[in-house]
Amino acid sequence: MRFIKSLFGKVFSRMTIMGILILIQFAWMAIMVLSLGDYSRSITLVFNIFAIMVALFIIYRDESSAYKLGWIMIICIMPILGTAMYWFFGNKRPSKRIKNKIEPTRARHRDDVKQENCLSELYSDRLADTIKYIGDYGPYPAWTGTKTKYYDLGDKAFVDMLEDLKRAKHYIFMEYFIIEEGYMWDSIFDILQEKVAEGVDVRVMYDDIGCISKLPLNFASKLEHAGIRVHVFNPLRPLLSLVYNNRDHRKITVIDGYIAHSGGYNLADEYINKVQYFGHWKDTGIRLEGMAVWNFTVMFLNIWNSFIPTEKDYSKFRPHVHHPQPFDSDGIVQPFSDTPLDDENLGENVYLEIINQAEDYVYIYTPYLILDNEMITALKLASKRGVDVRLITPGIPDKKIIFRLTRSYYLPLIRAGVKIYEYKEGFVHAKNFLSDDKLAVVGTINLDYRSLYLHFECGTFMVGCSSLRDIKEDFNRTIGRCTQILEENCKTSFFGLLFDGVLRALSPLL
Repeated sequence: MRFIKSLFGKVFSRMTIMGILILIQFAWMAIMVLSLGDYSRSITLVFNIFAIMVALFIIYRDESSAYKLGWIMIICIMPILGTAMYWFFGNKRPSKRIKNKIEPTRARHRDDVKQENCLSELYSDRLADTIKYIGDYGPYPAWTGTKTKYYDLGDKAFVDMLEDLKRAKHYIFMEYFIIEEGYMWDSIFDILQEKVAEGVDVRVMYDDIGCISKLPLNFASKLEHAGIRVHVFNPLRPLLSLVYNNRDHRKITVIDGYIAHSGGYNLADEYINKVQYFGHWKDTGIRLEGMAVWNFTVMFLNIWNSFIPTEKDYSKFRPHVHHPQPFDSDGIVQPFSDTPLDDENLGENVYLEIINQAEDYVYIYTPYLILDNEMITALKLASKRGVDVRLITPGIPDKKIIFRLTRSYYLPLIRAGVKIYEYKEGFVHAKNFLSDDKLAVVGTINLDYRSLYLHFECGTFMVGCSSLRDIKEDFNRTIGRCTQILEENCKTSFFGLLFDGVLRALSPLL
């Protein structure tokens, strides 16, 4: 009976129904386009000329060469249908509706995230330039007056998050890609209800597609009934649209303006190992206390006020409003957000900066490894010039096709001297970069096309913080629970290579 009920729920779930409706539209569009092409040679010629023009447009665009190559191959194989697919699913141009909502708010509050002090002067020219780059093109300033605490597991971060939520007196902002009812969310929800009763301003944002198979239809109403203000980001509608490319993949909690949590973990039980679908779930996070929390506050408020206009002046949310005492300093902390609304691939460029200026080592956690030419070249070149480059990826995949695609990138990296390790106990969901005991990023940004080019993402760039030592110790401990992948482990058949080539060609769609 339980199995039948579960099967019924999946068959008639919102995700299934929406998916069927979108597939029907896509099939109808494909049939119409292909039928027109079969109607006469002249129409076919027009479509082929248009496909060539789209391919030339893709070549002209200032974006990843690997991303462009994948789409050009699809268009070459299926000129008519591939062109239509690119327009709906591959064009990185964001939805006008989203851009027209968010960009005016970001522009109004640009001065709120203007760099006040020239902290970049404290470091070498290259590192100072990186800090300035994030400040200019994020734009998110760098801060002293901030303490950092690193978590090597979502389980540990969750314990401190609950305690911080219990101490909230004024407001709680939470923004997550995935929320799922269960032990983790229920524990948080109980506290949020208590805080609402105490007069605390509680706001929750979550991504609709991220949660579509996780939450019941009445979830937002349930939160609102409890007094929690809620916004569902980019809700799914049964229409073909490129708007679905742009998801809110960020994970942010802000409490009273001076405490923040961020990292790889969402609000669902697998992220804290209450359930294990893919073995042990290895995730990481960061807790900030102090001035740098302001960046996360502005990130949240900009999205919130774009869709639910609530306040024009953010000054009442600044860190010192509810914490007048000075904050302790722990290096430079610079939270930043990457957005698909501009042409700046900020997340990827920060990663490239870390690799390119490394002198001793670069340690990387990533759940997915779908690399463009720039990233592959940077990793290989760093290793060839003597930098100890190490990557930890999952040993148990959450998506088998993506796992196969990830492994297809191993061989050229290993031949260049990059060391790759698979976490044999389960799935790695962490997204960390660490270099030379000097700088690191802990955040939400995967090494795949969607994170780097299409999603709203966030990360915390840290320079000279005590947490860097903890990140390094965690990495070295985790290597002991991994299997190193050697060149002989990457051998495959001729047809295996062909299949990997197809996966790479289709990787922009994955």
